[in-house]
Amino acid sequence: MKGLKLYFILFGILLSSCQTKSKDGQTDTYSSGVIAITVDETFQPIIQEELDVFEAQYEQAGIVPKYTNEVDAINSLLKDSVRLAIVTRALSDNEKNSLKSRKFSPHCYKLATDAIALIVNNQNTDSLITVNDLRKILTGKSKKWNEIYPTSKLGKINVVFDNPNSSTVRYAIDSICNGKPLSAELNAQKTNLDVINYVSKTPNALGIIGVNWLGNTKDTTNLSFKNGIRVMSVSNEITATNENSYKPFQAYLFYGYYPLTRSVFIILNDPRGALPSGLTSFLTSDRGQRIILKSGLLPATQPIRVVDVKNEQ
Repeated sequence: MKGLKLYFILFGILLSSCQTKSKDGQTDTYSSGVIAITVDETFQPIIQEELDVFEAQYEQAGIVPKYTNEVDAINSLLKDSVRLAIVTRALSDNEKNSLKSRKFSPHCYKLATDAIALIVNNQNTDSLITVNDLRKILTGKSKKWNEIYPTSKLGKINVVFDNPNSSTVRYAIDSICNGKPLSAELNAQKTNLDVINYVSKTPNALGIIGVNWLGNTKDTTNLSFKNGIRVMSVSNEITATNENSYKPFQAYLFYGYYPLTRSVFIILNDPRGALPSGLTSFLTSDRGQRIILKSGLLPATQPIRVVDVKNEQ
């Protein structure tokens, strides 16, 4: 036993002596080492699955993800605390210039197309909504369910997001409300899972959430969602009907029928082409994109199997 222990100690010393450090003190390579990355918490389920597969394929690589809000994810990249961030927007010109002034050359790669899902409690039987009505709710013009659905008896609309600095809040302001501020009466939870749990217990709630949190793991077709909540169908028309309203299924994202979509990006700042670049290569590869496909998001490069899902609603 002592001889075996001595062997492992000597092997560890030999391994560490052969490891080459870069000028910045980093020791990771394209397929080995340990790095931290930041990830928009909205994508935790799918990215964690990606990392599990990546680390199984590259046994000498370790990825330590920090799942956080989009603001903190990008700030960590700008401060050079991490070399890879997964978020829903590209860097602004000012952010690019800040990195370039420090001799960095950041790159942006599209990973997937995501959908913002609207969820309500199972007791809420109104499951069709227009983008215009949603805008009225978010800006405080419509505060009660019967202002949208005259026969509703649910009272005040209790809108819940994950947190104030999330990409979902930014999307709601920029893309749904056309830059107008959100109502001060909206409620923020901490995470997407908190939003789901809150809506499942609150009959008058309306939750706004990333669709990959809602997948039914028992359904390999991605044509159903979690039990306990109802996913609304959304229309771009003046009046929502069964014919012009769509749930966030992959086929509807592919054809552009579902109106609440956004891109997911990998922001890479890895001048040495080390482990962050290796992870990026995996995420955008056929294998990485197939994991995206399985999650319910629309892959950036992987073809999808388009089926008629209208009858599934």
